[in-house]
Amino acid sequence: MSLKDIRAEGLAGLQHNFLTGKLEDLIRWSRARSCWPATFGLACCALEMMATGGSHYDLARYGMEVFRASPRQADLMIVAGRVSQKMAPVLRHIYDQMMEPKWVISMGVCASSGGMFNNYAIVQGVDQVVPVDVYAPGCPPGPQTLMHAILTLHGLIESGELLRRREATGAGAQVPVAQIDGQSAAPVQIGSR
Repeated sequence: MSLKDIRAEGLAGLQHNFLTGKLEDLIRWSRARSCWPATFGLACCALEMMATGGSHYDLARYGMEVFRASPRQADLMIVAGRVSQKMAPVLRHIYDQMMEPKWVISMGVCASSGGMFNNYAIVQGVDQVVPVDVYAPGCPPGPQTLMHAILTLHGLIESGELLRRREATGAGAQVPVAQIDGQSAAPVQIGSR
């Protein structure tokens, strides 16, 4: 683009860069790259989540190396494992304490649909307690699948789709991801309502 074109069109004629980009795009970009997870490890999926935070898989490259112990410092909840009826109010209380905007990843079939625990003591889908944005399938899903779910969430945050869906429906995006860790994928029942 020539200087003559810039004079004629002003800054609108330039392609978006760090000077002329929209503030909204910059905010979404920074939100996607600064998710701080609050862990909610309840069963065997929590071990895979801990492995994801280790040096072999290196969540630090996504700015997520520190799992927050306080929900007031976190904006991403990873529900890893089965949720009992007694634990559901605690999970909701921690979710309510998290800062806005907040996101939820349901990790494993037990969190997503109750898994093999089809009884009165286990919540048959964590989406009955909190709005879930991304489902990571598996029993338990490996670190690769969890990282795939996190990257999918980052893309949805950056596009602004999650906030639009939440304003329209009041629920999470409920996006399932593919299981990519070499385990055999079992069918997952998403949204048990």
